[in-house]
Amino acid sequence: MKGTLSLAALGGAMVLMASPAQAEQWRGWNIHPPGYPNSIALEDFAKEVAKKTDGRIEPKVYNNAVLGDQPDAIEQTRNGALDFANFNMGPMGPIVPATNVLSLPFIFKSPDDMYRIMDGEIGDRFADALAEKNLIALSWFGSGARSLYNTDHPVKTPDDVKGLKVRVMNNDLYVQMIDELGGNATPMPYGDVYQALKTGVIDGAENNYPSYESSGHYEVAKYYSLTEHLILPECLCIAKSSWEDLSAEDQKVVREAAENAAKEQRQLWQKRVEKSKQKVLDSGVKINKVNDKSAFQARMQPIYDEFTQQNPDLESLVTDIQAAQK
Repeated sequence: MKGTLSLAALGGAMVLMASPAQAEQWRGWNIHPPGYPNSIALEDFAKEVAKKTDGRIEPKVYNNAVLGDQPDAIEQTRNGALDFANFNMGPMGPIVPATNVLSLPFIFKSPDDMYRIMDGEIGDRFADALAEKNLIALSWFGSGARSLYNTDHPVKTPDDVKGLKVRVMNNDLYVQMIDELGGNATPMPYGDVYQALKTGVIDGAENNYPSYESSGHYEVAKYYSLTEHLILPECLCIAKSSWEDLSAEDQKVVREAAENAAKEQRQLWQKRVEKSKQKVLDSGVKINKVNDKSAFQARMQPIYDEFTQQNPDLESLVTDIQAAQK
């Protein structure tokens, strides 16, 4: 009996020794639903990493913010509870102050300018600031250009915003932006906006075409004005602890997969923008181009003055981004 048990134990040990190492399971956070451009790109990032590491790493994307809202997810990624995520830079400011530069109104002239700048040396400076907070930016996604929409009339000049109650994201820079245009900024959760527009609690909001369409806001706010005042980049970020656990070879694989995901997301995003634009047009939405953005930009100067006065260490980032678009 003892001999039989010893043989069994030896056989079990040999099986364990012959088994491949257990795969590293990675958890990834995403605020968007399945099928959204970002979601598709993240899923393909996960598949490429799994394939090219021969299954040593198995990333899984959790959509619809089921692992928490963005502030929670940022903290979870910083401390390694989450391995990777797609974060918008708008809410990143409280953690990484340098990213507030990206929330300055009209800091970018177009999405193409934003991509070009973030893919270069200036983008590396933002990546360095994120790394100091334990977030490694692997690549940059886009989230389009945000414009104003409301229930009452087109916005063609800054004076057309006067008196309008406009929902903004919870960021002092966005509140100041609407205030400088003569409107009444109203921060509120995104999920409350539709009902607030419908009941007249607010007159308008601001967002990109896909969000304006997918949220149903176009059903109750029929005037969409192409102010394009915010063009916010997003990062595909990995927890610093997860990154440092990788070999140099696997780091190369993961970064290449992230860069491929960014290329895919940008292409899918543009297609989604065109699809959403056509859908809202077909519904009867009135879209107007803002012919003179300089009038809006001039109203933003007090925001820039106050920002650089309070953040002198970030002034060079502001001026370098502006110089890169002249």
